[in-house]
Amino acid sequence: MLFRSWSLQVRRAKDINNAVARAFFIARSGRPGPVVLDISRDAQIGLVDEPYRPINYIRSYNPSPIADPQKLQAAAEIINSARRPMILAGQGVAISGAERQLMEFAEKAQIPVATTLLGLSVVPSDHPLYKGMLGMHGNIGPNMATNRADVIIGIGMRFDDRVTGKASAYAPEAKIIHIDIDASEFDKVVPSAIALHSDAAKALDSLMPLIDRVDERKEWLKFFDDCKKREEDTVIKAELHRSNDSLMTMGEVVRAVSEATGNKAIAVTDVGQNQMMSARYFRFRQSRSFISSGGLGTMGFGLPAAIGAKIGRPDRTVVAFMGDGGFQMTMQELGTIMQYGVNVKMVVMDNNYLGNVRQWQNLFYHQRFSQTPLLNPDFITIARAYGIEGMDIHDRSELKEGIERMLAHDGAFVLNVAIDPEDMVFPMVAPGKAIDNMLIDPNTVFEL
Repeated sequence: MLFRSWSLQVRRAKDINNAVARAFFIARSGRPGPVVLDISRDAQIGLVDEPYRPINYIRSYNPSPIADPQKLQAAAEIINSARRPMILAGQGVAISGAERQLMEFAEKAQIPVATTLLGLSVVPSDHPLYKGMLGMHGNIGPNMATNRADVIIGIGMRFDDRVTGKASAYAPEAKIIHIDIDASEFDKVVPSAIALHSDAAKALDSLMPLIDRVDERKEWLKFFDDCKKREEDTVIKAELHRSNDSLMTMGEVVRAVSEATGNKAIAVTDVGQNQMMSARYFRFRQSRSFISSGGLGTMGFGLPAAIGAKIGRPDRTVVAFMGDGGFQMTMQELGTIMQYGVNVKMVVMDNNYLGNVRQWQNLFYHQRFSQTPLLNPDFITIARAYGIEGMDIHDRSELKEGIERMLAHDGAFVLNVAIDPEDMVFPMVAPGKAIDNMLIDPNTVFEL
């Protein structure tokens, strides 16, 4: 039995300890998920003499199933016969602590690795087998390769619509091996040749001895490198290397912050263009360094999530990247930062628009812009009212100094950066299109 969610009503004070222990065990094991405890008033005002005791076992609850040995052997045979294999790594890799196993597996078989949005940072950005992010605003190489691969190994990911694009046109040449701890994800979006119901780390440990060592996949890896070069010459150059007299872009701000932290910070994002630009242009040297709302896509997520990240990892620099719209949805949490002295660095990408909605209105709704312009307050004045330092950046020449000042400041800091309101996130897979049908500007589809 694998709980997707769990709830319990507690009516007696003496049941609270056990209920809380069960709730924490279920929430944190297997595929982590929500739990709800409804504690009645009678229970809340009652007295409990017994101390709290955590638990690590619930009868009939199996949070970490073991993959079927016959299916493991069949999966290994498919992988060993592959000419163009590809690994798609999701957040399940980080949840299971399978980063080491993933890289040993990929290196042994020389298989390129791409990640989902929430899988970012499970592989170092500079690893030679890491080929970028998948999906609607993912890198060209992984998306184009998806529909050319003959074997796809999905590890701890859901094959959601942002990764697959048009599901009926997804990976037509590939046998799909899907590894996940949640069996309900199998065959939900795309059919799998082999479904391995297991914790990612355990599945990879079991697969490793069955996989043949491969010296190189020169031609297949060159395909990714060629796509990367084309992406750098078009999309990335346009985003990161504008002339000095042009307005700033989100991508260049994200990259500048990443480099200033030595690519060692935890990046937390809100939702929208700031989220996609952070995913595309922040760089990672260690796992568990990217936090974002990748399922529900909840605006306002960034600031409270960054507070939690900093409290959880006070030893690491935490940078929250937010749009001006998302920041205003939970801006009251500046009060939490003030009250508890949380040293969060906040970068507001201020383009006076709900930028992602504006982009869709521009590309797919004939530029009928509606309810997307924003008349913003003075964010730095508001921050200072909470005792938080800040700085406005209006020009590219001020950016480096502003970032250095933010990172050097002993305490929370808001860096409000004026962004080109017409800047858009590319590449982009338009709704209803195949994953390898990628716009690299408003009018151009990428072609090999």
